[in-house]
Amino acid sequence: MAALRWEVPLFLAVVLLVSCSAAPTDILYRVPEEQPPNTLIGSLAADQGLPDTGHLYKLEVGSPYLRVDGKTGDIYTTEVSIDREMLRDCRNLFEGDKCFLEFEVSITDMVKGIGSGPRLIEGRIEVLDINDNTPQFSSPILTLSIPENTHIGALFSIPMASDRDYGTNGVAEYSLSTGPDADQLFSLQVAVDSDEKLPQLVVMGNLDREKKDSYDLNIRVVDGGRPARASSALLRVTVTDQNDNVPKFERTHYEAELPENSPMGHSVLQVRANDADTGTNGEIDYSLHQASETVQRLLRIDRSTGIIYVKGLVDREEENFLKFFVVAKDRGPNSKSSKVLVTIIVRDQNDNAPAIEIRGIGLVTHQDGVANISEDMPIGTPVALVQVSDRDEGENAVVTCVVAGDVPFQLRPASQSANDRKRKYFLQTTTLLDYERVKDYRIEIVAVDSGNPALSSTNSLKVQVTDMNDNTPNFSPALLEVDFAEGNQPGEKVLAMIATDADSGTNAELAYSIIELSACRLFDIDANSGEVSVKNLLDREETERYEFRVAAADKGVPSKTGTATVVINVLDRNDNDPKFMLSGYSFSVNENMAPLNPVGVVTVTDADKGENARVNLFVEPDNGKFVIQNGTGTILSHISFDREKESTYTFRLKAVDAGDPPRSSYVGVTINVLDENDNAPYVTKPANSSYTYMSPITPTETRVEVVEAEDIDSGPNAELLYTFTGGNPYGLFHISPSSGEITLAQEFTGKHNGLHRLVVRVSDKGKPPRHTTALVHVFVNDTKSNVSLIEALVGHSLYTPLDRDIAGDPNYTLGHRSNILYGSLAGIAAVILAMVVAVVVIRHRLQKDTKSGYQAGKKESKDLYAPKQGPKNGKGKKSKKGKAPKPAKPLEEDEEASLQKGLKFNLINDNVNDSPRIHLPLNYPPGSPDLGRHYRSNSPLPSIQLQPQSPSASKKHQAVQDLPATNTFVGTGDNNSTGSDQYSDYSYKANPPKYSSKQLPHRRVTFSTANQAQDLQDASQHSYYDSGLEESETPSSKSSSGPRIGPLALPEDHYERTTPDGSIGEMEHPENGGASSSTEPERGAGQKRLP
Repeated sequence: MAALRWEVPLFLAVVLLVSCSAAPTDILYRVPEEQPPNTLIGSLAADQGLPDTGHLYKLEVGSPYLRVDGKTGDIYTTEVSIDREMLRDCRNLFEGDKCFLEFEVSITDMVKGIGSGPRLIEGRIEVLDINDNTPQFSSPILTLSIPENTHIGALFSIPMASDRDYGTNGVAEYSLSTGPDADQLFSLQVAVDSDEKLPQLVVMGNLDREKKDSYDLNIRVVDGGRPARASSALLRVTVTDQNDNVPKFERTHYEAELPENSPMGHSVLQVRANDADTGTNGEIDYSLHQASETVQRLLRIDRSTGIIYVKGLVDREEENFLKFFVVAKDRGPNSKSSKVLVTIIVRDQNDNAPAIEIRGIGLVTHQDGVANISEDMPIGTPVALVQVSDRDEGENAVVTCVVAGDVPFQLRPASQSANDRKRKYFLQTTTLLDYERVKDYRIEIVAVDSGNPALSSTNSLKVQVTDMNDNTPNFSPALLEVDFAEGNQPGEKVLAMIATDADSGTNAELAYSIIELSACRLFDIDANSGEVSVKNLLDREETERYEFRVAAADKGVPSKTGTATVVINVLDRNDNDPKFMLSGYSFSVNENMAPLNPVGVVTVTDADKGENARVNLFVEPDNGKFVIQNGTGTILSHISFDREKESTYTFRLKAVDAGDPPRSSYVGVTINVLDENDNAPYVTKPANSSYTYMSPITPTETRVEVVEAEDIDSGPNAELLYTFTGGNPYGLFHISPSSGEITLAQEFTGKHNGLHRLVVRVSDKGKPPRHTTALVHVFVNDTKSNVSLIEALVGHSLYTPLDRDIAGDPNYTLGHRSNILYGSLAGIAAVILAMVVAVVVIRHRLQKDTKSGYQAGKKESKDLYAPKQGPKNGKGKKSKKGKAPKPAKPLEEDEEASLQKGLKFNLINDNVNDSPRIHLPLNYPPGSPDLGRHYRSNSPLPSIQLQPQSPSASKKHQAVQDLPATNTFVGTGDNNSTGSDQYSDYSYKANPPKYSSKQLPHRRVTFSTANQAQDLQDASQHSYYDSGLEESETPSSKSSSGPRIGPLALPEDHYERTTPDGSIGEMEHPENGGASSSTEPERGAGQKRLP
């Protein structure tokens, strides 16, 4: 293509043709297609011998492919490329036909003026083909069926490739590529028929379908352009069973004529082919082949008969001939086919009336079918160029054209062309025009063709005679400002513009228009009356003020124009809902935030103005929890937030404007309560009174226990950290800070035998952090057979302050010599204790028979003595002699032996494991009451005082909390409950109430006794303890002197009496008005349960 473009000057030659179809003045240029913009095609001034100054050249026909220089008459290409294959008149050319592009140029002598009349020059441009199209096969995969045992040398037609180019740029040659398996079987031969190259496959060897039934070959087509273009397709050869004969058409070429406008189903012609085979091998199917889209739209062929029918509307003026192939294919299993060329000429019918086109010429322009000419123009001045054409052909296209009526105008041929189908005339004046006599003319042009019957058409032109125009239209005032409400109806009048012109006649006739195109989209102005109306709905929120200019142009030649400025102020209406900036709001607040603090701020806008934009905000539903400030949009809370009770609040905000009627909108609001560290962790495992047994030979890294805890906070406030705060002086144990798993870090030695109490602090990661404390007991010994000793040590550990380490045997050197002694003492203590229990049981049975209100059970495994009734004021009961109990003696060296002998724990499960269940749980979930804090001293059971490390403390009554046990009671606190914080060195003090009567805690307490005689002598020595920890309490936060000791929290009437075997007594406490025939101190201590 680049080479061709360099050859353009060789083709830009002017050729004067003398033939039957062109006049001597016709101009012919040649130019290759697809030339770049601004390529020079020819120069009319130089070619016609005209001067290149003083003349005006104007292109009348030839756009958009051509443009003409107004001074020199040079013809150039434009941005719209000339594509030979896309030009309408060149789409269906036969081989060898030339492609022409027609053009017309008018030449006006500017020295002589418009009155001398323009010249019209007609010409043609022969568009030369370049190789800009690649030859293509009809499909990327071509299929060809060849019977087996076909004789060598047989020819089979291959579908041809097509190229939109022609001549040397068309298809030049074919080539065939075969694989190794087909190299000796096939070759290619190209035959030439009517300048068409027909590729044929030649069979060069024997084909055996049983050996191979198909072959894939590659066929390539190359055109003759420079440089050449090529493409290829896959040729799939299928070896079929024997089908000897190919269908043969009766003719080598079919031609027919088809009248245009033929009805649907009209038969055009019939093609016939014969097949010498018999049966299905001789039955033939016909189909269109290589048919263009137009052929497929207009024609169809009967598959069996070969008759071609009209399928669509045939218009000769659109398609004057149709060219395609018909393929005949037999119906054998390995069908054979042949094709034939069919050409159909569309015969003309006189179905088109002449077309009259009136357009301006030279300097005379037309607008809306009106031509303006000054009254001082000379005779013969062209007013318009009239082109008369008929799309028919022959006699049907011969047209006669005249001016109808008595008007001073006539038609004069504009060119000497002998083309009867398209003739051009100048419409020119025949006399001088007088504006004062006639101001305008309506000229009607009639054209009649020569068909039978003849068809005619008319067209008209209005010619306005103008005087000399020397005044400009004037607006008064020049600035108009109006108010106009939004929400209008389309077409509603806004205002009327009025302008005046001092001229007369047409020079004073005004046409109004809006100058700014942007304003034309919204406003319209009546060109005659000047009334301005609105096209669309105005929206003040979009534009509040419009300003544009209106022009008033007179109809003089040249026209004069006056302008005025229009200002339209758009008034507001309440047509916009309040709008929140977000579709939904989500705020986060800290829990425990005080009421009437801001929670969040919302922003709401209203696109309206004034009162229509004043917005009030409301909370829905208005439950009193939140309120919003108008003006600022600040949301305030009326409540204090507790995330553990409610973590999310959801409500709606309603925005209402002050318009009439008001408009409103809603938005959802979500308040998320952020967690604060207001809850301490609580330990769920292990119980403080439990223990783990370990052998002295336990290897390191052995798991000892896992401390499990929970925190009802969330996030970092619920992330827990486990550390030792005591009880690990030798570094024997290690605790995982994250999981709470305790493992053995070092091997045990002899001094490590005994009980180890590990004090574990469980802290959260809040700021500031909260913590709780857990006790983990580990008993290290060769055996664990002496369970009573282990339980005694654990019980003693609960009395020991947390700042003291319990880690193995403190008297290791003496331990070996005293083991035998301790064992003996423990055995003696067990025997004595068994005897005491037997005496107590017998005594209890005897006393129970003499009391009313008790139903003794049949099973008596234990005997509990009832203490004397304490005073109602809650103080400890004195002994019979009125003296306070003596302080306990210091702990002796044989503390373990005395504890083993004196303490008796009531175990639930007789089967002792590594972690026996001791009835002294010290930790409960939040909300669990604390017996040591909340039992009052006005209980009918008296209390005693235990001094720290008193060896006799183990011989006193002990109330052990557990669920369930045979010796238990369930009670609720009263309004005067007492806690362990009121004791100093286990002395009793009063305490203000903690629980109301409606929220009394439920606890179970088990009573046991070790010395019956002492109980009877001094009821003040009766005691209990409850080592459970309250919510968020830690042992370190209480008195470090030992466990909490105190009287029972409730008066006796809060419990049911039961005997150890579970039977229920019937007596009421005398304090509550119940009758009793026995004295209170004589009653045996038993279980007490709430009704």
